[in-house]
Amino acid sequence: MENNKQKTFVAIKPDATSRKLIGQIITRFENLGFNLLGLKLMRVSRELAEKHYGEHKGKPFFEDLVAFITSGPIVAMAWEGQNAVEITRKTLGATDPAKANAGTIRGDFGTSIAENIMHASDSPDSAERELNLFFPEGFIV
Repeated sequence: MENNKQKTFVAIKPDATSRKLIGQIITRFENLGFNLLGLKLMRVSRELAEKHYGEHKGKPFFEDLVAFITSGPIVAMAWEGQNAVEITRKTLGATDPAKANAGTIRGDFGTSIAENIMHASDSPDSAERELNLFFPEGFIV
């Protein structure tokens, strides 16, 4: 039943890359049966970070978001699967790792709300926007 196949954007943040969690996190998405369409290890420029977090510009935590995502390498990924946006969000767990259930990525690996391991698109529209930011045309298989 392929009626709600979606693409979504997921990023492994600098705290997780520095803790060498990349392989464990990718395995969880593969175990969901999702298809990996794009993957790159990269440093996020300030310009890209500001576009990515654009809806938060002017909020008190905006500068912290930008500073953190640009502080080290991330792994940007494009995944596809049934209900990929919703299932990915459930797989990550609550934004605050202290409130995330055991068995979720943030519940198992997260240490603080400021450094919460991962980012995932929160809607199909956000997924499209974020995929276009991180994977320009032709960079998704």
